[in-house]
Parts: sequence; structure tokens; C-alpha cells
Amino acid sequence: MRRYNGRSQILVTGGAGFLGSHLCERLLGEGHEVLCVDNFFTGARRNIEHLLDHPRFDLMRHDVTVPLVVEVDEIYNLACPASPVHYQHNPVQTIKTSVHGAINVLGLAQRVNARVFQASTSEVYGDPDTHPQPESYWGRVNPVGPRSCYDEGKRCAETLFMDYHRQYGVDVRVARIFNTYGPRMHPNDGRVVSNFIVQALRGEDITIYGAGEQTRSFCYVDDLIEGFVRFMAQEGPLPGPINLGNPREFTILQLAEQVINLTNSSSRIVFKPLPQDDPKQRRPDIRLAEQHLGWEPQVQLHEGLMRTIAWFDEMLSAAH
Repeated sequence: MRRYNGRSQILVTGGAGFLGSHLCERLLGEGHEVLCVDNFFTGARRNIEHLLDHPRFDLMRHDVTVPLVVEVDEIYNLACPASPVHYQHNPVQTIKTSVHGAINVLGLAQRVNARVFQASTSEVYGDPDTHPQPESYWGRVNPVGPRSCYDEGKRCAETLFMDYHRQYGVDVRVARIFNTYGPRMHPNDGRVVSNFIVQALRGEDITIYGAGEQTRSFCYVDDLIEGFVRFMAQEGPLPGPINLGNPREFTILQLAEQVINLTNSSSRIVFKPLPQDDPKQRRPDIRLAEQHLGWEPQVQLHEGLMRTIAWFDEMLSAAH
């Protein structure tokens, strides 16, 4: 089929975001035509500026809550604010983006017979009482808390993807993304890696919520994008969900100490109260990805942090 041999026309919603811009770059590198759609709520033109003159790259300013009429072979649906600071800023729009956006991209995929990828999240597991989290775990989510606009929006999007798959035969791929970091992260998105690096580079106090004993697993962006591409290329009855993330677990305090060391910073660590519904543990069980995609992360935290720190250092220097 034309879709999976040689050049495909690929739509990336949220393509000017952190993950989306890296995905656009990867797909262009593989010879595909890429249509990047973004409303620039959290995405940034600077993330895709270097691609604007590429002959196989198009940019469309558009909100996925409004239906989109284009002809494409594949769709990656990455449109949604993904950090608590951003998704809690306008919670109604966040849940609309997840739910209406899913309906719109699925309707498009059904019409043009395109394979469609949903960027879901480890947040569907909530504050888990099962550790690590396998795809079979249904989660422990507060449906009315401050994070629920994102958590429940993404859970509903997964439901829609699976129902379009079962009811209409739409060819779907659902990936649950765990903490990812790397160049082009938003400097003010409130996530621990970007927070700690920016604070350390500026010599400011590094803020830890709680005692810093809560754990996270950090996947470098290049590894994650490799997982996306492998999942989309996979033939056969495997719609997902599949966990994509790094199973190596670190406490938040360990991360802060490593960032201070790598930046040679004079920053002090200060502790503040834990936010509501903040998960105590987050680590993926990636056996499905290993078995079906032959995928596992390759970039160690030390190496990934060095690359990310270098990017933030250059960006902060350019801003002055």
C-alpha cells in the first residue's frame, strides 16, 4: 500500500510542541511529507522554525477542536497541553482538546482510511497502587480534582480510539507516554526536569515538592520518538495501549542533585508542600513494547541531561 511504502503524507497535530517538533523532524528525515498543525497554545514557532523552508513541510495554524479537512495517509495526534501548569490554566479547553480533538482526528482517519496514533499518557494511571504500571492496570484517578481535565480527558480519548477501532475498523495506535525530557521543552512548563535545569542555570533555589522521595522515570525524547515510529510501522492486530517510557526509576531528590552537579550550580534545594493528587510513584512496565516493537530506551539519564542542559543554556543565554 502507498501509505507504508516510500513517502507518506503525515499529519502531526501539536506538531510545534516539544514532542511534535522532534517527530516532524524525524518524519522529514525519513522522506515523508509532513503537515504540522498547531494552535500555538503551548507549541512554539521557534521549535519548527528550522523546518519552515523544507520542501516537504507545511504548517497550518488550527485548533483540533474544530474539524480538519485534509488528505493524509497517517495521523499522529499529539495536540494537548501536557504539563500541569498549562493544562490547568484552561481546564475546559484541555478536556475539549482531548475529547473533541480525538473525535475530529478519528473522523478524519475514518474518512481517508489513515492509520492514526494517539499520544496518551501515564496520567491515565493516576496515583497508582500498582507498581510498576502495566497496560492492564485500570488506574486510580480522581475524576473531580485539579488534574482531572487532563487525566480524564486522555482516558476518554483512549475510549474513543478503541471504540472507533472496534465499531468502524479504524486503524489505531494508542501509546501511553511516561515522563519525557530533552531539548525544546518549554522553560516554564512546571515539569521537574525543565524546572530544575532552569533554576540551576540561573543559580536560583531548586524547588522540590514534598520530601523529594516521590519517584519518576525519565525517557529522553529521541528514544520516545523511536517508539512512536516503530509502533506506527507495526503491522498486525496491536492497537495498544502500549507503555512508552524509561523503566529506570529515580527520586525527585536524586534528579535535583544530579542537575546541580552537571550544571556546577550553586543552587540550594528547598522543600515545599506536595500538590494535590501528585503521584507518589511513576514507572512503566515496558514488556509489551520490548516484545512487540523490539523497543527499549537507549539514552542514559546522565547523557540525556547533558544534552538538555546544553540546549537550555544556549536558549537562556540568547534571551539576554
